[in-house]
Amino acid sequence: MTAGPPATAALPGGPAGASPWWSDALADPWRDPHAPAAVVIPAAPAPGSEPEPVTDPDAPGRPGLRQLMLIPLISALLAGMLGGALGYAFAVRGGAAAPVLGAPGGAAPTLAQRPPESLAGVAERVLPSVVTVRVAGVGGTSEGSGFIASADGHVITNDHVVAGGTGRALVVFNDGSTASATVVGQDPESDIAVIKVSRGGLRPVEFGDSDALAVGDPVLAIGSPLSLANTVTAGIVSALDRTMQAGEPGGPTRYYAAIQTDAAVNHGNSGGPLVDAAGRVIGVNSTIKSLVADGQEAGNIGLAFAIPINQAKRITQDIIGTGKARRTVIGAQVGGAGSGTGGEGVRLVAVEPAGPAAGAGLEAGDVILRLNGRPMSEPTDLIALVRKYAPGSVVTVEYRRGSDRQNASVTLAADVK
Repeated sequence: MTAGPPATAALPGGPAGASPWWSDALADPWRDPHAPAAVVIPAAPAPGSEPEPVTDPDAPGRPGLRQLMLIPLISALLAGMLGGALGYAFAVRGGAAAPVLGAPGGAAPTLAQRPPESLAGVAERVLPSVVTVRVAGVGGTSEGSGFIASADGHVITNDHVVAGGTGRALVVFNDGSTASATVVGQDPESDIAVIKVSRGGLRPVEFGDSDALAVGDPVLAIGSPLSLANTVTAGIVSALDRTMQAGEPGGPTRYYAAIQTDAAVNHGNSGGPLVDAAGRVIGVNSTIKSLVADGQEAGNIGLAFAIPINQAKRITQDIIGTGKARRTVIGAQVGGAGSGTGGEGVRLVAVEPAGPAAGAGLEAGDVILRLNGRPMSEPTDLIALVRKYAPGSVVTVEYRRGSDRQNASVTLAADVK
């Protein structure tokens, strides 16, 4: 047995620098079977060196740490994108299982259905006929409300809204559109004015009967308080025939037997309609009572007053027909409160010859106690109530002459002016 080559030498048939364990001698078909065999024991590897690993070139590669972390990250990202897309698609189509807010809906309750006779139904029907009226004057722009009285463009408003203007106005409709208007006529003493716009497709209001009202009837006030157009407030009829004497310093004194209401009315509501529960106009909002001092800005305290529509409609017809309104008179001058017990009644200080009062047998010194059952306590009461009626109306007057109480029927007349 011969010694083999040194441990560091390459084995016959092996590549230079190959592992000392490498040998295919036994598998060599050209090997001489009689040649001596040798067992080569390689020397121990030098300290600090590792044996060269044998790698199978056909084996799949082992992923690194970065690859191991990247794969789940990409997978999660793709899954999130896919889930979001599917969720959005289902949500758009209503298929997403979203939380349900509130109880299951049923049929709308009666109060929420807003039938035509409800307050909401009434407001919806009347609002297109209500307008805002703006008038430029020397002292600035006056703003109030009004309502369409005829399909050809006549609009009713208050005299104090257009007073001091140039005879022209700007009308703002419910839908925000505007049109210019001209003043047809005014009646300062009744505080009624009529203006006219040239525009088609107008919807006039429906007129009610102010004489048929009762205290407690529900009403709506519609207009533009404080420039807030299309405002609707609700209330009731608080009183009837509330005699009013109003006017600005240096201006005419206005008398009317008003409809009192607690519906909220403020500056800008002037000239707007007061409507009943059927949506019929029964008054023209005109003035309010306030606790502030004269000259200060007043606000609603639940005391508002409207001109009865029967009176306003009659005056409007006079203005459209003749350009001015007739004033109803009784044909007598009134003084202070009567001298009867408790200051009851209004004393007549003069009676016009051939006037209505004289024709009914009334004389100077008579104390008017009631007119159509309405008690008299101040001169304003008699004047305002007489103005409420149309010329030619017959009223019952209860009066006292000395200690006797008597009744008389008086046919009221129009003042000659």
